[in-house]
Amino acid sequence: MVSKFKHKTGWYPLAFDIFEPDPQRFGFWSHNGDILILLKETGQEGVIAYAPYGPEIVPDEELRGLWLESLSEALKPFLPERCLNIRYDLEWPSLWTGDETEWPETPLQEMRFNMGTSNWNLKKAPTNILPSNTVVLPLDRDPDELLMDMKSKTRYNIRLSARKNINVRIADASGLDEWYRLYNNTVQRNHIVSEKKDYFRQVLSTQAEETISPAEITLLLAEYQGEPLAGMFLAFSGDRATYLYGASASHHRDMMAPYLLQWNAILMSREKGCTEYDLFGISGKADPSHPMYGLYRFKTGFGGIIKHRMGCWDYPLNREAYERFRINEMVSAGFHVRV
Repeated sequence: MVSKFKHKTGWYPLAFDIFEPDPQRFGFWSHNGDILILLKETGQEGVIAYAPYGPEIVPDEELRGLWLESLSEALKPFLPERCLNIRYDLEWPSLWTGDETEWPETPLQEMRFNMGTSNWNLKKAPTNILPSNTVVLPLDRDPDELLMDMKSKTRYNIRLSARKNINVRIADASGLDEWYRLYNNTVQRNHIVSEKKDYFRQVLSTQAEETISPAEITLLLAEYQGEPLAGMFLAFSGDRATYLYGASASHHRDMMAPYLLQWNAILMSREKGCTEYDLFGISGKADPSHPMYGLYRFKTGFGGIIKHRMGCWDYPLNREAYERFRINEMVSAGFHVRV
């Protein structure tokens, strides 16, 4: 699904099989895997190669940098000469963070990750594309058990919203105008960078039934007497459901529509056979000063397991051009990617 959507939005996909002849050398036992690489022009500087959710293989903790260096050098001959870097969006568990610890400064992260490498070339990307911190809710329990594992306030708000006669429905493309009004409300209220309506039209129209990871995107709206109060994009892929985007109105907030909307999405995911529900993005810990603390409080209320991922790491292929690109990326909001 990621590949098909990115191809429609100007990314060119390449897929590679990974074969490690001596997996024990890196501390893992499966020697087969694959990786999706998406190429995109960055302007005059060149091309970036982006690997979402990759690679699949997870080496031993202390050997990850060495193995990623080895993989990067193996991929290099297959990439365009103008390629600046390979950006890995790593799902590997973070080496550092937890609710009780602080992230070390970037140079210290890079020092540890590059230990044992030959080129000392792995760089922490200025920003993460996919969320590095998330809440994953296991769905292998019945609804009553899921409710009991939630925080009492979340459970109360779900039931309150149901008593207020909030109706949740699946919307087709005709619901995009209603969604986009909610989305603009949310953007203005939270002072965040917005996407154009056509972006969400492309997200909704991207289905990937004939790919290795079949996927579908659903738009859900929560309404009161026909008026939308909350909406979300929900993705189904394999045994995982992912809450991609959410929005809500600035009025009738006492009706708690986002809570009932989320609960309906969880139930729908179970019915489709998903075994986990990814709430997709929170702050790294319960810090009220963090701009994503509101999402942390809302999403952790549904229970689940907090997961800390390593996020985006770059392997520069042209160091001089990469440094210019990196500086431009840090000072400009122009190169911003969402999946």
